[in-house]
Amino acid sequence: MAQLQGLFLDFYGTVVGGDRLAVESACQAVVRDHGLPLMAAELAVRWGHAYFRAIEARDGDGFRNLVEIERDTLIEIVAPLAGPIDPEPYVAILQDYLANPPLCPEIREVLGQKRLPICIVSNADDREIGKALSLHDLSFEFVVTSESARSYKPDSGIFKTALRLTGWRSDRVIHIGDSLHSDVGGARSAGLKAVWVCREDRISDVGRERPDQTWRDLYPIVDL
Repeated sequence: MAQLQGLFLDFYGTVVGGDRLAVESACQAVVRDHGLPLMAAELAVRWGHAYFRAIEARDGDGFRNLVEIERDTLIEIVAPLAGPIDPEPYVAILQDYLANPPLCPEIREVLGQKRLPICIVSNADDREIGKALSLHDLSFEFVVTSESARSYKPDSGIFKTALRLTGWRSDRVIHIGDSLHSDVGGARSAGLKAVWVCREDRISDVGRERPDQTWRDLYPIVDL
């Protein structure tokens, strides 16, 4: 740890709140508006599985922004139950959350005491994360999004983009994030050590990867 050049840090679910409540709120609206024969939580899980399948098939030349994937996957999972729907009102709920997420309680204190530079590495569209950073007046040395890298975690491409941008060596960086699959698995694929931030239950996390460390919050950053 003493030899670290910097930290890669996930954003949603790690620096700011995860999107669970926003996803479930959108799904509640879909179930209500279209009389679907299932609970909102079940629809949220189905949407999440379709979403992760889609982003892992959309790196490089086939890349699409998250908002496009959110629309298409919602249409996909609702179609067998209610036929074609207009996804815009429901995706708007999620987009509004991503632009206005709550800040995790310890972040101000941690950022005020950190000793290492931080590069945000996030599966996010530039527009929403830019608004969230501005909302909370957050400033990091580097920010790499899936949109700018044209790569989604757990693909190694987004981490390689971050390494090129920062100039840091892979054996002198640790990635910190809240998803075993996307963050821990993705960091491993790029040759990085990984910390899993286990704040709360996720809607669904298909990951079984083993992190180097598990934290409940970001306070340990201060000691790195």
